[in-house]
Amino acid sequence: MIPHAYRAPGRVNLIGEHTDYNDGFVMPVAIDRSTTATMTRRGDRLVSARSDGTAAVRFDLDDPGTGPSGSWGDYLRGTAAMLERRGHRLGGADIALDSTVPAGAGLSSSAALEVSVGFGLLDLCGAAIDLTELALACQQAEHEFVGTRCGIMDQFIACHGRAGHALMIDTRSLQTELLPIPEQVRILVCNSMIRHAHASGEYNRRRADCEAGVHALQAVMPGVRALRDVSMPDLDANRARLDDRVYRRCRHVVTENARVLRAAEALRAGDLTTFGTLMNESHASMRDDYQISTPEIDALVDSALASDGVVGARLTGGGFGGCVVALVRSDAAAAAAENIRGAYDAATGRVAEIYPCVASDGVRRIR
Repeated sequence: MIPHAYRAPGRVNLIGEHTDYNDGFVMPVAIDRSTTATMTRRGDRLVSARSDGTAAVRFDLDDPGTGPSGSWGDYLRGTAAMLERRGHRLGGADIALDSTVPAGAGLSSSAALEVSVGFGLLDLCGAAIDLTELALACQQAEHEFVGTRCGIMDQFIACHGRAGHALMIDTRSLQTELLPIPEQVRILVCNSMIRHAHASGEYNRRRADCEAGVHALQAVMPGVRALRDVSMPDLDANRARLDDRVYRRCRHVVTENARVLRAAEALRAGDLTTFGTLMNESHASMRDDYQISTPEIDALVDSALASDGVVGARLTGGGFGGCVVALVRSDAAAAAAENIRGAYDAATGRVAEIYPCVASDGVRRIR
């Protein structure tokens, strides 16, 4: 059997955090860090996967099991099971995995893993590949086999990313708009080296708070399906119906949706000053209302904003560690990276990893 290789990118989200599971708006970029799955079709229904430094995973497509086991193989079992549930008869495969997406950094290494393997399993059996269906199957895999009730953003951008562009996604309708990233700026992803774990509970608790807010508001606003349908005047008029924590969670999501729409307008107009201001406001909202930042992340954002040429900076990803994304003038990017690294070390005693990133294409077969 001839091996085939499939690449799916990680992502960085420029703005729109924790809005995707609230039917809101997001603006991610597929980056030039990726997971590559080199796959050889087998004659049976067994899937065997290995990755350097981890124990091999092996399962039978006829009996992939159910629910989380705590192994990284849950992502693969879940993806295969969800594709089969959608009517695809997959074949077994031997899979060798290699990734340049740092795990636990908020750059969606899990979606890159799911999408690369899911695309490969479909391609090896000759299936017509609907990228949106693939994204939805991978999202459902995380819900049922990993235990993280994630939104659709990570899997969707891993499937639909476009080189040189951010992708604004309406996560309710799944309508998209490609937004060119101006040539005069670069994306710096700054890794705090603090790891996060969504499935440990905090991510799911934030989602539960949002759902509690929606439930309370539906009593007086029956047209509300998600926080996407709520404005700040609506929220403030009904503040007495919400406890303070739930109100603040809802306020982040409602204001973040508005920021994404304004950021799209700014990007269309080439107004980087406004775009940067919205990034900074987004970070303050995540820090104060959604409470998903950490002292190290705040120090990293401050280090970025103190560097010449930086347009804006914010926490990106699920929170509780991970990465900061900064937009910086192209001619200042190299110096800014060094300044950020030095300031963060001085503030925290930690050494940040800085990744200059290029907006890249979504999943594809590479050989």
